[in-house]
Amino acid sequence: MKRLQVLMEDEELREIQRSARRERVTTAEWVRQRLREARERQAGPDVATKLAAVQAAYRHQGPTADMEQMLSEIERGYVPTEPGQ
Repeated sequence: MKRLQVLMEDEELREIQRSARRERVTTAEWVRQRLREARERQAGPDVATKLAAVQAAYRHQGPTADMEQMLSEIERGYVPTEPGQ
């Protein structure tokens, strides 16, 4: 275990201490919990959430075709096939 020293203004520390008391934990534990929460938010969705999104997308029935056919259809949508279009 390592010690982390964080310097802050007195009023900010008092607010944190009040929050910790409301949750009936020590100030150190309150700070550890908030740091863990911040780290988890930065990490983004977990593997289970990502997998659920892929599975939900897979359940949708969308138009499919041969890759060359799809690319050809896409190109036809961008480029006029007849003069003047």
